[in-house]
Amino acid sequence: MQSPHQILGPSRRSLLLGAGATALTAAATTAGTTTASAATASAVPADLAVPSPDTLPLTGGPDFPIGLFWPPHPYASTATRFAEIKNAGFDFVISGNYAGDGNIFQYQLGLARDAGLKMLISDDIQIRNMARWFSISDTTTDFLSVTPAEARELYTRARNAYGPFSSLAGFNFYDEPGAGWFPTLAKALAISRELAPQLLPYINLFPSDDPAYYRSFVDVVKPSLISFDRYPLLSEGREDANYFHNWAIVRDAALHGDIPSWVFIQTLAYHNHRVPTAAELLWQVNISLAYGAKGIQYFTYWTPEAARGEGFGPALITVDGERTSRYYAAKEINTTWLHQVGRELKPLVSETVQHVNETPLPNGTVGFTPTNLVSAVAGSPVVIGTFRARDTTSTDRWLLVANRSHSARSRAVLTLNEQTVGSVGVFHAGRQTYVPQRVAPVEVSLAPGAATLVKLTAK
Repeated sequence: MQSPHQILGPSRRSLLLGAGATALTAAATTAGTTTASAATASAVPADLAVPSPDTLPLTGGPDFPIGLFWPPHPYASTATRFAEIKNAGFDFVISGNYAGDGNIFQYQLGLARDAGLKMLISDDIQIRNMARWFSISDTTTDFLSVTPAEARELYTRARNAYGPFSSLAGFNFYDEPGAGWFPTLAKALAISRELAPQLLPYINLFPSDDPAYYRSFVDVVKPSLISFDRYPLLSEGREDANYFHNWAIVRDAALHGDIPSWVFIQTLAYHNHRVPTAAELLWQVNISLAYGAKGIQYFTYWTPEAARGEGFGPALITVDGERTSRYYAAKEINTTWLHQVGRELKPLVSETVQHVNETPLPNGTVGFTPTNLVSAVAGSPVVIGTFRARDTTSTDRWLLVANRSHSARSRAVLTLNEQTVGSVGVFHAGRQTYVPQRVAPVEVSLAPGAATLVKLTAK
């Protein structure tokens, strides 16, 4: 079955192609900038350095990025609506929902700037012409291709049109590319880094159980992050049996490339998928954090209308603009937990992910193995993500203990090695500090879908 992104990608193209080109040309003129001549544009330097994610919008800095897909449509793009997004704890918006006109993009960038939000622009005329609809090739006879010089001209026009807005975080180059498209995306990202190294080049990948797909993406494209979508909450109370397997593969690829991993979480029902509860929203977030996620994105924010197919149910905001219970649940998660714990986890490196007290183990998961700090874990099934500092000389560890269940409370007891653990702190999100505990068995009680962050300082 196709995921919602597979459906929405092509339909966005058909809706946007007719509107964007003329408007974007006018927008670039309005911005008071000039574009480089394609005739004199040079090829992309083969040895162009890849900027560190630490220097880019959203991936850089201390704050944990929380984004959304399918924002308010153009008629609902108002200061009030963008403030509503910000008040729910979101940091960035991926454009869409019939916003394909260059003037609309500029208008929304202004709204985002005033609300304190960032935007990733999905421009189907300039950016997608250099990265999705056409390949980039030096051979002018190649079918449906643009030259590197033409690609640079396309990117320059988009950069000049939207770059004056401080809310521009970067561009959405491709949603769910096949592996055959990776060489062109590598060229497109190299152009982006040459002409606007301060902007984030964003690509979201298919869900997949093939490690080679993600590893090839990292090796060939050399992205600034790895993002994917997989929606695990199926109808009739079922879970996607390969959700953890997919996460394990993405985690491995992100560690291989030393780049952040982002994920989309499911906010709505659609064909063969159920409506998430508040606890199931939280569960998706915390499982993703345990697997090392450095960014969370919600699919969707505004509800796609019935004409799009797939049987979409209400998301955070209904088709008619009403808030659902999931809007308030997401607001609670984002503002009281995710921003705070994410700020702690963002600079850390994922070391292990273990499913504890779970039999049988789900596909692709690893069971508990004692360490020099934690000798045993008793009680209910939990997922424990272990993290270390980037400084490899540090022996301190952080444990995100996530409830394996999104419907029942859990209780786990961590037995610590008192010979190696010097101190214990349990993260308190409200105080944004670690509350000291005795170096003794640590009892963790978790509501459905909840998690606790524990810091172990080694002797």
